[in-house]
Amino acid sequence: MANHKATKKDVRQSRKRNERNRYYGKTTRNAIRDLKKLTDKSAADKDLPEVLSMIDKLAKRNIIHKNKAANLKSKLAKKVNTLAVA
Repeated sequence: MANHKATKKDVRQSRKRNERNRYYGKTTRNAIRDLKKLTDKSAADKDLPEVLSMIDKLAKRNIIHKNKAANLKSKLAKKVNTLAVA
């Protein structure tokens, strides 16, 4: 690592961004996992918009690619629509 102030600052910033991105990514993955486990359609319908919003935010921040976000959203919507009303 170079001994320039700007380089040291850049390292600090990138480390901070990396931790933040990992947190958002992990939180979203957990939300997706929990949504997939649901068997009650009404509960899944309630949680789906929140999870889709989280996925959109990841794509907006370039944590995941926009096509991956679209694929995730499509698969989740399809899964929720196949659930039986309980």
